[in-house]
Amino acid sequence: MDFEDVLSEFDLSEPNIEQELESALKKLVKQSTNIPHPAQGQTFSRWQVLAQVSAKNLNLAKWFESHLDSISILQELGYSDLIESDKIYGIWAAEGSPNPVHELKGLISGQKNWCSGAGILDYALITYQNENQQSQLVLIDMHQPNINIDYSTWQAVGMAHTQTASIAFDQVKAIPVGQPNQYLTRAGFWHGAAGVAACWFGATVRIAEFLKQACTTKANDYRLLYLGEMSTQIHMTKQYFNYVATQIDQYPTESHELVIRILRAEVEKTAQLVLTKVGQALGARPYCEDRRFAELTADLTVFMRQSHAAFDLKRIAELTLDVESQADKEQLWTL
Repeated sequence: MDFEDVLSEFDLSEPNIEQELESALKKLVKQSTNIPHPAQGQTFSRWQVLAQVSAKNLNLAKWFESHLDSISILQELGYSDLIESDKIYGIWAAEGSPNPVHELKGLISGQKNWCSGAGILDYALITYQNENQQSQLVLIDMHQPNINIDYSTWQAVGMAHTQTASIAFDQVKAIPVGQPNQYLTRAGFWHGAAGVAACWFGATVRIAEFLKQACTTKANDYRLLYLGEMSTQIHMTKQYFNYVATQIDQYPTESHELVIRILRAEVEKTAQLVLTKVGQALGARPYCEDRRFAELTADLTVFMRQSHAAFDLKRIAELTLDVESQADKEQLWTL
């Protein structure tokens, strides 16, 4: 499944980048109806698409991944009737607003932060904590009145073009999607989390290619050493994507939280290595003279912080202990 032709139509550079990004997203959405959902036998193909878009522009990938994830959530939870093929969807699940979203008689009020693509979505899936402190997912038509979008809180340099905002809802109609906590407990929650890692990986490989190209035109021992180190790590990470995708497709009703958390940690490790080694090999020049390189490295640094770093590693340890304590499970580390 190749989206290269679609992406080649758009000039995703200044000064008209935001207009071009929106046009590219609309075209991708129209072309995406055949992209497989996770756990339906073609999970790796889905991740290849996300990686391909991410290599072109991570701001665009952020929107597109959120759209695809939203469509898969609605499908998984049995709400396919709420999907309109020509509309743009997104998922906003960050909590922690000083005025949290709440529901009264089917109407949503309150503030939701970290809403990417705030001005371009037709429909948004958002979470809120109900009276029992359970996470409830709802679908909101973003063309309703009483929705105030505030872009002033997004001061990022990396991922600057994602139209991320804080949104205030004032008695806005919302359709419940699934049962309380079902958004978090469904198997697809972690399948979707792996899709985000595919975005990180696609951008990482594109950055690594700058050094690969430099080695074809002006190689030296140090550049080749760094390229060999990066290539080894990239190959290993790619193979782990294959392994995790196979596990998801073979056992679609399982969350695969452990292997997906490991995958995300592995991709972060690979990305950090590439960001460091490419910089060491090429020096300051591409950061200062190549806008594409400078933007991609800045964007990846921000996007990758969707990883929870030490918290994720702690959880991997807990899941490792849990798996190995069960006699009927294969030993995690045994060849």
